[in-house]
Amino acid sequence: MISQIPRRQQAERRGLRLWNVGLVLALAFTAAVLTAGFVFYAGWDLLGARQLQKQPKLDSKTLFDLVKLSFGVVAGAGALVALVVAYRRQRVDEDGALRDATRLHTERFTTAVSQLGDDSAAVRLGGVHALAGLADDAPTRELRQTCVDVLCAYLRLPYTAEADLPAGDTSARHAYLSLRQVRHTVIRLIRDHLRLTSEHPHSWSGLHLDFTGVVFDGGDFSQSVFSGGTVDFNRAVFSGGTVDFNRAVFSAGTVDFNRAVFSAGTVDFNSAVFSAGTVDFNSAEFSGGTVDFKGAKFFYGTVAFRSAEFSGGTVDFNSAEFSGGTFDFTRAEFSGGTVAFTLAEFSAGMVGFRSAKFSGSTVDYTLAKFSGGAVDYTLAKFSGGAVDYTQAKISGGFVDFIRARFVGSTVGFIAAEISGGTVNFTAAVFTGGTIDFTAAVFAGGTVNFTMALGSRPTGVPSSPSGPVLITPAGW
Repeated sequence: MISQIPRRQQAERRGLRLWNVGLVLALAFTAAVLTAGFVFYAGWDLLGARQLQKQPKLDSKTLFDLVKLSFGVVAGAGALVALVVAYRRQRVDEDGALRDATRLHTERFTTAVSQLGDDSAAVRLGGVHALAGLADDAPTRELRQTCVDVLCAYLRLPYTAEADLPAGDTSARHAYLSLRQVRHTVIRLIRDHLRLTSEHPHSWSGLHLDFTGVVFDGGDFSQSVFSGGTVDFNRAVFSGGTVDFNRAVFSAGTVDFNRAVFSAGTVDFNSAVFSAGTVDFNSAEFSGGTVDFKGAKFFYGTVAFRSAEFSGGTVDFNSAEFSGGTFDFTRAEFSGGTVAFTLAEFSAGMVGFRSAKFSGSTVDYTLAKFSGGAVDYTLAKFSGGAVDYTQAKISGGFVDFIRARFVGSTVGFIAAEISGGTVNFTAAVFTGGTIDFTAAVFAGGTVNFTMALGSRPTGVPSSPSGPVLITPAGW
């Protein structure tokens, strides 16, 4: 469980690489002479002096001045030697102190790790707290990372979720509850350190947190600040309970949920702020439970669901604000469940469903507001389910269904208000399903069906007064 010592730290432990003292003194004297010469020349030039006054006879005052100058040079040379020697001694003392601190850290580290392997849950809890305190006291960043690595590695150990416990086995349930308590304590301690400002001496901001393959049945990361480094939930399994990222801030770095499995419970990003960096759900599987982005704010950066599979559960962006960045569902497959953008506001940025496949899910934009940015369904295929823009307000930006194929789904703009921007169905193919603009209000903007194939969608007026309506011949 003890991770390998980083190379830089190994180099520090081998000792200081100090130059030969004779060479250092020679260089120091040379630098001092050059500096003195430069200062003398600059002063001479600034005073406007042109030449020295000749003195044919050396009197006692001049001789005394020369003697004082000689002693001053000797004293300066001695001070320079003393300074070099003192500096080297200070470096050696500091290295010795670092060695002592590292040795003590290693002893405490060994004790704490041995506690993590104890059979008693109470002893393991003590080991968890000891490692967290040891990380705070670590003399180098590398040693702090090592302590955090061990805490994360503890979460990656094999773990049986409550749903998989043998029925009626009391001892197994007690063991599970004890282990769950230790695991949730690890998560809480990580959260507490991520809430600290990056300038705080005990902040773990910017460290690498590796939760690869961890089974989560709850845990609290609320109000954590992810401002650097990488947080890795690759192939993590969310099988129950609530994993809470409520009001978390993602301002840089990468949070990776690649190939994560959401089969039950809730992952809560309620009111989280995404202002930079990347949150990656690529190839994740959503078969149950809820991923909740209610009230989240997306200013910059990227949240990616490329090639994700939605076969059940809910991904909820109710009242979320999209004012920049990219939200990417490219090649995602929606065969069940719901992705809800109800009351969301789109003022900039991109929400992309390029080449996505809709065979059973619902993507819901009811009462959403579009004043800028783009929602892109280019090359998407709709063979089931629904995309619902009921009462949405489109006053700017783009909603693009370019070359999309509708063979069985329902796309509804019922009572939507189109007063600006563009709704684009260029080269779309309508061979089944329903495209419904019933009671929609066309007051401006552009609705474009250029080269669309199929029947005229329900509710599209033949000659609206407000927007520019482009339809194929025969409609």
